[in-house]
Amino acid sequence: MRKRPIPTRRFIKPSFTSLIEKKRDGGEFTQEEIRYIIDSTLDGEMPQHQQAALLMAIYFANMSAQETAILTEEMMLSGEVIDLSHISKPKIDKYSTGGVGDKTALVLAPLAMASGVVVPMMCGVEQEFVINTLEKLAAVPGFKSHMTIQHFVDQLARVGGAIAEQSNELAPADKIFYDLRLETGTIPSLPLITGSVLSKKLAEGAEGLVIDVKWGNGSFIRDLEQAKQLARSMTRVGRSMKRRCVALVTDMNQPLGDTVGTALEIKEAIALLKGQGPEDMKELVLKLGMEIVRLAGVAGSTLSAKQTVQRHLTDGSALEKFKDMIKAQGGDTTYIDHPEKFPTARHIRKLPAPKRGYVHTINAAFIAQGVHILGAGRDSHGKVDHAVGVSEIRKVGTQVKQGEPLMMIHYNDEAKLEQALEYFKTAYRLAPKRPIPPPLIVERVA
Repeated sequence: MRKRPIPTRRFIKPSFTSLIEKKRDGGEFTQEEIRYIIDSTLDGEMPQHQQAALLMAIYFANMSAQETAILTEEMMLSGEVIDLSHISKPKIDKYSTGGVGDKTALVLAPLAMASGVVVPMMCGVEQEFVINTLEKLAAVPGFKSHMTIQHFVDQLARVGGAIAEQSNELAPADKIFYDLRLETGTIPSLPLITGSVLSKKLAEGAEGLVIDVKWGNGSFIRDLEQAKQLARSMTRVGRSMKRRCVALVTDMNQPLGDTVGTALEIKEAIALLKGQGPEDMKELVLKLGMEIVRLAGVAGSTLSAKQTVQRHLTDGSALEKFKDMIKAQGGDTTYIDHPEKFPTARHIRKLPAPKRGYVHTINAAFIAQGVHILGAGRDSHGKVDHAVGVSEIRKVGTQVKQGEPLMMIHYNDEAKLEQALEYFKTAYRLAPKRPIPPPLIVERVA
């Protein structure tokens, strides 16, 4: 664990009330004050109601770039900080704010590994209706996402990558704040998001980070300008902490790829690792992959980065790295070689288009919620139905005739289907004129 620097002057502890009032009135915290807040949160000295008031004050009054950087570092240093200096290869991680049908982490981790980059990836909880990466990987029989820090480090040195559960030993102050943010409606705060993400990601030992900031109806960030601000905040703080950092702002106003589910998305990821799969996923994997290899110094120019990514996606090396990682974490790799072994739903039916026209808009969140109801999300008993989901999703700008499928629904329970259909039907809006599909990648922030 890295130690905090010893203070150069005596710090007189302020009252928690005065700190709350200072931020409420737009004041800027000093490093000592932020450190005191973190320490008092960890040891339980600051009561929870005052922690909640402080988070709300930050939500409304915001934090400066300097404050956000200090908050991030103090939260990172509140727990273990993994040392990967003994691994000579570049260590780059990728983070996404969470999206419907986003299986890029499943492809990018082995792609980066094949390119000579070590990927220390720990995953936390996504939005309530979004299926996270670990839930998708759980569709592979035997796959274990929980591991000790030592196991995590050993696997990185041996295999070159790991996708694991977020360790409670990393940034414990953030865990306290995050749980409270969920209860107080302060999740959307940009400095708190920045501090939360970067404190954990940089504690993993990453030297650099590629960030995918999603905006739209399938993201918790509904405003494009807010997404751009978050991308700038994260890259600015990353640089201030001497980490290489780049962010892409990407569209989440429709699902990514052709599938939403667990086993269905794993199978799509396998196809992508064979150089196949839907065009939007190919585009996003290519662009994010190029950022990873350039940040790692594996490829110098844009052309070289593009060639590196395309080569590993088509020559089978990224797929082999995926199998290496699955095997290292106890998963049955025969499912990767034979995707038909994954469970399939007992029933498949189409969602018919109610009229002729073009797909004008899709509410990705509604599709995610419908898939969750089918059983792809964890129920009250923690169970997941890996067979259910949707596939062959018709995208914005696609022309359909009345009765043609807008997507195919994979289900096992008729009662759940009836509930899910309300979301699926509402998700699509058709119009007589072809709309201009939104650009997948809106902005690059470096």
